[in-house]
Amino acid sequence: MSKKTQGLTERYPAQLIVPVVDILVIIASSLLAYWWRFGNLALHERYTLAIAVIALLVVLLNSLLGAYARWRVTRISTLLGRLLVVWLAVAVMATSFIYFAQAAERYSRLWVGSSLLLSFIFSGGVRVAAQLILRKARLKGKARRSVFLVGPGPNLTNVAHGMRASVGEGFSIAGVERIASGDIKEACLERLARRVETSGAREVWICIPLEMGSVVRTIFYALRNHTAEVRFIPDFRDMRLLNHRMSEVAGHLAIDLSMTPMSGMARVIKRLEDIFIGAAISLLIFPVCLGIAIAIKVSSPGPILFKQYRTGANGKSFKVYKFRSMEVHEEENGKVTQARQGDPRVTKLGAFLRRTSLDELPQFYNVLQGRMSIVGPRPHALAHNEYYKDLVESYMRRHKVKPGITGWAQVNGLRGETDTLDKMERRVEFDLWYIDNWSVWLDLRIIFLTVFKGFFNKNAY
Repeated sequence: MSKKTQGLTERYPAQLIVPVVDILVIIASSLLAYWWRFGNLALHERYTLAIAVIALLVVLLNSLLGAYARWRVTRISTLLGRLLVVWLAVAVMATSFIYFAQAAERYSRLWVGSSLLLSFIFSGGVRVAAQLILRKARLKGKARRSVFLVGPGPNLTNVAHGMRASVGEGFSIAGVERIASGDIKEACLERLARRVETSGAREVWICIPLEMGSVVRTIFYALRNHTAEVRFIPDFRDMRLLNHRMSEVAGHLAIDLSMTPMSGMARVIKRLEDIFIGAAISLLIFPVCLGIAIAIKVSSPGPILFKQYRTGANGKSFKVYKFRSMEVHEEENGKVTQARQGDPRVTKLGAFLRRTSLDELPQFYNVLQGRMSIVGPRPHALAHNEYYKDLVESYMRRHKVKPGITGWAQVNGLRGETDTLDKMERRVEFDLWYIDNWSVWLDLRIIFLTVFKGFFNKNAY
């Protein structure tokens, strides 16, 4: 990167440029849509107001969702999925405002729809093009930030491997200073300061394990006269992190090691997703549910629904609903026996319901209640939670989000009985990956895979 380009990047960072680009794209798209609809560019003042409101909403929602941060290194699918959510939300809010203001006859629906569609295409296109151009330049060794690494050998090797695996993020190693796990001598600190100065590195990464945390202050003080940016990269390889990030709590800097992704705007979006999709699916499956209910009542004595307490979000218990697939029976207090191959308790109709996952359909009522989500970790019986929580690391962290009717583990083949510890460990691993990587786009992908891939359960009896 040339000094001129570097200076422009520092004075006009992407977090400031991209919102301006979005505003300009919205204005241009709205003018183009207006010309297409009315054959001229003489905008009425009410359309000017609408453009301003749409631009404000787009910038505000993008900011709330963090879409202006690190967009250059975000996966294109995630980037476009996030933008789609923003534009759909803006479309809903804009049309709702026009409707409740009783101004529908004063705005062209064709103009509103085409303006939003064109602006989404152009904004997404600009981001994707910028990503591809920047990535191509970085692969050629251009537009990179030079980094000086400090820390024990194994930690430096681990960080270096990560940098090489993420070339698109644009970092290159300008120098390395290996330090031992003991106290750092004055001569070592002086050599470090000189080497950082001569390397011309723009950043210094202090890569040390947590047990050497006290060394950070010493190294940071040694670099006090340098203008290079300093990052602390602690080693968490032996810890299972979940949605980890940096935050400020009560005026103190915190490293969040295990956090739920369902907070703030994400929680609202997830709930709206469950309400709209859940309500639509509930209407579609109502005739099927009615037929199943009649078949259960006719084929065997007992209630139509099976109700059992499960652990929900944040460890709170709730009552889950399923179509009864077994003969009515009693078990010892606190004991839950999973269905097995040839289990005599399972009725003929129940075997079909379990194999096709139709027994899960009443859980859409749990979704509308707000106790479950359409997508999330499958809820286990309370007795199973008590059994596995001490055997599987981070098992209870599955409950940082609402349990789901389907999940990432299920569409990857981890369905049915968990009769071995290995099966449960794999299911938990997939559940935690989902929580750590949640997005609306991922939810839609899981729903799609459930319909076309994961509906039939060959492991159920």
